[in-house]
Amino acid sequence: MARQAGRIPLIGYSDRLTVRPGETIGFKVSSHADAPFEAWLTRSICADPNPDGPGIVEEPFAAAFAGAYPSRVQPFDPGGYALVERGPALPAGEPFAFEALVWPTLPADGREQVVLAAGGVRLMLLQDGRVAARAGGAEAATAAPLKRRRWYRLRLACDPEEGRLAVGWEALATRRADAPRPGEAEEDSIERPPGAETARALSFDPAAPVVIAAALDADGVAIGHYDGKIEAPAILDRHDRPAARWDFARDVETLTVRDVGPSGLDGRLVNLPVRGVTGAGWDGSAFSWREKPEHYGAIHFHSDAIVDFGWEDDFRFTVPEDLPSGIYLARIRCGAAEDAMPFFVPPPKGARAAEVAVLASTFTYAIYGNHARPDFAPFWRDRFTAWDAYPYNPADHPEYGLSTYNRFRDGAGICHASWRRPLFTLRPGYVTFGYGEGSGLRHFPADSHLIAWLHAKDIAYDIVTDEMLDEEGAAALDGYKAVLTGSHPEYHTPAMLDALGAYRDGGGKLAYLGGNGFYWKIVRHAEQPGALEVRRAEGGIRAWPTEPGEAHHAFDGSYGGLWRRLGRAPQLLTGIGFSAQGQFEAAPYRVEAVDPGAPGAWILGDLKPGDLVGDFGLSGGGAAGFELDRVDPDLGSPDGITVLARSAGTGESFVTVPEEMLTHITTVTGEPKEALLRADMTYFETPAGGAVFSVGSITFCGSLPENGFNNPVSALLERVVRGFCAGGGESRA
Repeated sequence: MARQAGRIPLIGYSDRLTVRPGETIGFKVSSHADAPFEAWLTRSICADPNPDGPGIVEEPFAAAFAGAYPSRVQPFDPGGYALVERGPALPAGEPFAFEALVWPTLPADGREQVVLAAGGVRLMLLQDGRVAARAGGAEAATAAPLKRRRWYRLRLACDPEEGRLAVGWEALATRRADAPRPGEAEEDSIERPPGAETARALSFDPAAPVVIAAALDADGVAIGHYDGKIEAPAILDRHDRPAARWDFARDVETLTVRDVGPSGLDGRLVNLPVRGVTGAGWDGSAFSWREKPEHYGAIHFHSDAIVDFGWEDDFRFTVPEDLPSGIYLARIRCGAAEDAMPFFVPPPKGARAAEVAVLASTFTYAIYGNHARPDFAPFWRDRFTAWDAYPYNPADHPEYGLSTYNRFRDGAGICHASWRRPLFTLRPGYVTFGYGEGSGLRHFPADSHLIAWLHAKDIAYDIVTDEMLDEEGAAALDGYKAVLTGSHPEYHTPAMLDALGAYRDGGGKLAYLGGNGFYWKIVRHAEQPGALEVRRAEGGIRAWPTEPGEAHHAFDGSYGGLWRRLGRAPQLLTGIGFSAQGQFEAAPYRVEAVDPGAPGAWILGDLKPGDLVGDFGLSGGGAAGFELDRVDPDLGSPDGITVLARSAGTGESFVTVPEEMLTHITTVTGEPKEALLRADMTYFETPAGGAVFSVGSITFCGSLPENGFNNPVSALLERVVRGFCAGGGESRA
C-alpha cells in the first residue's frame, strides 16, 4: 500500500493519553485546508450528544497552546515490513541467490507483493500469485500461482556473468489434502547475452537497503506490501553460503530481526508485524515460541497494519502544576471541520486532590479503537446527523486502521492496538449504536455519564488511568477512600489486577460500575510506545479465534486469553463475572430480600424487596443490560457476598457466554442456561476493612443522568460513594 493522506479534512491524535502536571504532551494534526487551524483547551464533563440527556458539556480552560497553526496534510504508511539499512558485501558481478519460506494469505490479490527486496533485485508475487524475480529490467516468473495458506520455499538465482535470472518455488509438506505434493516444484528463467552491460544490470548493490515483505520506492516509501508469513529469508553467495540470513525466532519480544549470517545485518520491524507465530516446521508438539523456537521462525506481515502514524507535532502542551485532575480535550477547528483529542490528567505523582478516584480504562479504549462494527447499518447515520454527533465512523474509514475486534485484509485477527493514531471511538460525541433506546454509547463517551454525575453531585474526584496502574501498581491508588470504574473495564495486564487486588485487600473500597470487566489479558510492548497485544485463546466472546499454536503473546511470551482461563476470574476481584450478552437493550434491577444486618444492606436505603430500580436510561433504556455479570462461588465469589438486586429479565437477543456452555444445552454450573442470563448487583467486605460494590451491567451508568441526575439509580450510587468516603478506607500503611 502506498502512502495515504486520508479522506477526513481535519483530524489529529496525541503521543500519550496520560499526562501529569509538569509533563508535556504532543499533538499531531493533519489538515487539508489552506487556512490555519485553531486550537484550544476544554475539560470534558459529558461526551453524550443525545439531546435527551445532558448533551456535550465542556468547561473552557486557558492553555499556552491556544491559537492558530498552519494547516498541512500529514500522510501515513500502513503495511508491516522489516528494514535493514544495507545488504551484504557480495563481490561485484558474482552470482547470488535469495531464499525464503512463505505462507501467502492473499497470493492472487491483484497487486504485486514483494517478499524480499535487496541490492536492486526483488523476489515477489505478481498480481495473479505467480512467483517472480525482477532485476535490471529483466523478469522471470513461474507459470503456476501459489495457493493460499500453504507453505513454499521460494528461490531466486541471479548470475550476472552469464546473464541468467531464475526463480522457482517448491511445495513443503502439509496435512492439507488439496495442497501441492511435498517436493512439487516449478522454475522459470530468462537469459540475456553475457557482457558488461548485462553484468551491471543484474549485479547486486550492497549499498541498497534490504526490505522484507515490501520494497522502497525512490522516495524511500514502502510499497508492494506482502500479506502472509515469511520465514528464514536469506541472501546467498555464489557458493550458496548465507551472506545474510534472518532468524525471526530470535528476540521475538523486540522490534529487531536478527541476522545470523556473517555480516550481522540486523534490521527493525515497521508497523509491528505479528511475531510468535507458527512456522513451516511447526508440528503441534509445542504451543509456545519459547519452548521450541525453531517451530516459530515466522513473522506474519499485513499490508494494512499500522500501529503508529508517526506524525510530527503541531503543538505541545506542558500541563500546569495547578491544572485540576480530569479529562481534557485539545480541540481544533478549521472552517466547518472540527476534532477533539482527549487526554487524561491525574494529580502529581504521590499526591491526591480528592477522596475519590475514577479509573479511566485507557487500555480498553485503545483495544476497541476504531472498531468497525459488523452490524453497522447506513441508517445509523441519520441519528448521528440529527444529534450533530461525531461524524466519522471506522466502517467508512478503514484506512485509518481498525481495532482488535476487526480483521486484517487477509482475514487474520488484528491482535495489536495503539493510541498513537487517530481513534474515532475515543472522541466526544461518538455514537457506537444507531439503534435502540437512549444514546447508543460505549467506552469513553459512555463513561462520561459517570463523570457528569460526579460534577452534578459535587463529588470531587481524581483521574487514575490504566497506564498508571500497570506502571505504579497499588501506589497509584494510595490514599483514595473510593475507586470507581467506568462502564466497561475489560482489558487488563497482570500488574493492573495485582494493583486493584492490593488496594482492596489493604482496606480500599472499590465500586465496579460496569459489566464484562476484567475479562481479557493484554500485554504491553517494551519498545513500541502505546502498543498493546491480545491473543484470543480458547474461548469467550471474541471477534476472531487465535490460530492454533499462537496463543502466547509475542510481546512477553506469556499465555493469552480470558483471565478466567488463566486462574484469575473476575469473581476473584469484584465478586461477579461475565455471564450473558445481548443487543444494546436493558431492563431494570429488581431488589432482592436482604437481611437488614447483611453487609451492604445500607446501600438499598428505603428500597424494598421487589422494587424495580433503573427502568430508564441513556444506555439501552435501563440500568441492567447489554453485557451482564453474575455471582459464581466456584469462580471466586466470596462466601460473604450480598446480592442486593438482580436484573428483572432480558430480551430475546440475550445469550449465555460461550465459556459457560459445555454443549448446546448443558452449562458449566449445571444450571439451565436461562438462569445465567442475569446481572447481579453485589457487595462484600474484606478482612482489612475493604469493600467492593459491583453492578454487573454495562448500561448502569447510563441511568445516572435521568431527571437531572435525581433518580433511584443516582441515589443508590450516591449512598455507595458517600458511604465509602465516610466509612474509612484510610491510606494504606
